[in-house]
Amino acid sequence: MQTDRTAFSGTPFSALHRGRRPGNAGQTYPADPPSILEIVAVLKACGATLAGQRLRALIIVLWRSGLRISEALALQESDLDERANSILVRSGKGGKRRLIGMDDWGWQELRPWMQTREQLPVGTVFPVVLGASAGKKWSPSGARSALRFAAARSSVRRRINPHGFRHAHACELAREGVPLHLIQRQLGHANPGITAIYLQGIAGVEVIDAMSARRAPMVPAM
Repeated sequence: MQTDRTAFSGTPFSALHRGRRPGNAGQTYPADPPSILEIVAVLKACGATLAGQRLRALIIVLWRSGLRISEALALQESDLDERANSILVRSGKGGKRRLIGMDDWGWQELRPWMQTREQLPVGTVFPVVLGASAGKKWSPSGARSALRFAAARSSVRRRINPHGFRHAHACELAREGVPLHLIQRQLGHANPGITAIYLQGIAGVEVIDAMSARRAPMVPAM
């Protein structure tokens, strides 16, 4: 019988890098969020299996709400309020509690998984779905591994990781004209300077276009 940890290959996730130090340990990467087309390609590569449906729903939440992977995996079913378009983060970074929003499209795309989720034991929104551990909390390492396998099956030629969806969320909000302080609240940043770093993912051409469109001074300079 297929288990949750072999849902995307014949090798258990835990055996792939057991005892090894991650190759990217200690490294930092510039803000380079995936585009909408790249995210959609990964979503399509998730597949229709139970594990695939769960991964797709997780990506939707990460992308459309900007949650950290640890925050998303800690969500309980009661933390989601579609009628109010709100998600309760009970313990964010530093143990802070916050209420954030998610758009109508995000809720619409999440709905099929929540209906499937009702057939599983009560618990987190994204639990282990197969094997003896079914119903228990899904680990961040397991979620990252599932995402890597889906990204490998897609046509996307870039590094895909959970935090990239958070960066994409921030950049999209900025492009849509959402004020910086609201983006800061949504992401749960204590310092607006951290939020500004996230927005470095906005392409340089967008900055140039914005500066080119500025109005001339109303007072004659000569």
